[in-house]
Amino acid sequence: MTPRHFLTLKDLSSAEFKQLLHRAIELKKMQHDHLIFEPLKNRVLGMIFDKSSTRTRISFETGMAQFGGSSIFLSPRDTQLGRGEPVADSARVISRMVDCIMIRTHSHDNIIEFAENSKVPVINALTDDFHPCQLLADMQTFLEHRGDIQGKQVAWIGDGNNMCHSYINAAVLLDFKLTVACPEGYEPDEEIVKQAGSRITVLRDAKEAVKNADLVATDVWASMGQEEEQKKREKAFEGYQVNEELMALAASDALFMHCLPAHRGEEVSAAVIDRPDSVVWDEAENRLHAQKALLELLLS
Repeated sequence: MTPRHFLTLKDLSSAEFKQLLHRAIELKKMQHDHLIFEPLKNRVLGMIFDKSSTRTRISFETGMAQFGGSSIFLSPRDTQLGRGEPVADSARVISRMVDCIMIRTHSHDNIIEFAENSKVPVINALTDDFHPCQLLADMQTFLEHRGDIQGKQVAWIGDGNNMCHSYINAAVLLDFKLTVACPEGYEPDEEIVKQAGSRITVLRDAKEAVKNADLVATDVWASMGQEEEQKKREKAFEGYQVNEELMALAASDALFMHCLPAHRGEEVSAAVIDRPDSVVWDEAENRLHAQKALLELLLS
């Protein structure tokens, strides 16, 4: 049987996306109530990391443990991938020994090739183009705090990066309006924007983008692998910091989200991310619960 992969949010239907979010909330309650639920007992998740991680590694390892399964952490130093073994060959071998494979890497083409040669489900835990697991957590967090996001207004402030691309996909699947504010030269991929149609607006003015927004989201200005561009990006993104002044233009009950780690004083002010009612920490925790719902969907 052909395995089912999760490489972008578009691998889910709208109905499946919504169902998964509700299931994540159920699993969260079960875990908080200390209920033992082990649907993946004796199942093994292989975790391949080409990029460093805190939330991704901990959430997937913990999720598998809570589900009664186990996980194997693999860095480039631990595998033949790091010594030049073809992606397809590694996929053929690893997928014969584990039940699911999670990959955090640079090239999205590599994860597509890996999935094409895998006998088991492959999960995109971040590539340079997409970060779908984070959007599961973000959308779960909005659902918990504000209800259905359909018809709501969301503002993305900053780089048109992998997070922005996944927000665009989420807007299509969950039917919300997304306004992206970014400086010239840092726009999201044209084809991804085009596929989203009228739900997406891309502009330059951050203040215009956040007007009446129900959710304001951002990310670091220089992602992993772009550190040498830090100074150039700091200059380009002047005026794109999410601070109290900018949030005041959004809806009175607007939520702020950040995938973390955050650079306080750059893309977001400390006053915004550390406010007493900040949902950023719920958002981070929800990586665990949303990914457990995803694992259940792909493996049960």
